[in-house]
Amino acid sequence: MSFLKKLFNTPKEKKAEDPTLDLESLSLDQLFVRNFLKNNGKFLYCTTLDEVTLNLANIIEENSWETIICNDYDLLKLTKAIPINIVETNKTSFPFFVSCEHLIAENGSILFSSNQLKECKISELTKNFIVYATTSQLVKTNGDGLTGIKSRYQGNIPSNISAIKNYNPNSKNIDFMNYGNTNAKNLYLLLFEDL
Repeated sequence: MSFLKKLFNTPKEKKAEDPTLDLESLSLDQLFVRNFLKNNGKFLYCTTLDEVTLNLANIIEENSWETIICNDYDLLKLTKAIPINIVETNKTSFPFFVSCEHLIAENGSILFSSNQLKECKISELTKNFIVYATTSQLVKTNGDGLTGIKSRYQGNIPSNISAIKNYNPNSKNIDFMNYGNTNAKNLYLLLFEDL
């Protein structure tokens, strides 16, 4: 049969390409976004601070939120143009607008510390999070994230370091490695391009 194909110069059948991507060839941001979306996260990419503010306003309007929690003075600047009430105490009834330490590409998780969460455990906080992060906060592994925290806060390492990696609070995750993890949140990520 292959002799006849050669004789008549028919093109060879193309092998079906493997639908799985080569994860090693993906950049950090592509790998993070792929894993973040796989975990049911909601992602908005922003190239200017005006886009960050506009997307934040759209998220608030889409969900009909009238009040948010924000205890970060830098993030409060982004909310000035938005008609929203802001409280600084962590109440479980309002969405939490917060920054983070790092974005972990290998599993699409977001790493926090006491600098963002204060003394609260993630499971004690509201189920709705809006996270502001920059592309310079992307790291490949959890170990890289912890190393980044250690080098950034030399001599004053924050406590309460924890991560959110499931972004659907209603999912019934039966993965043994996540058993007992109640950190699932309805999470929006505003990713600002700063590189």
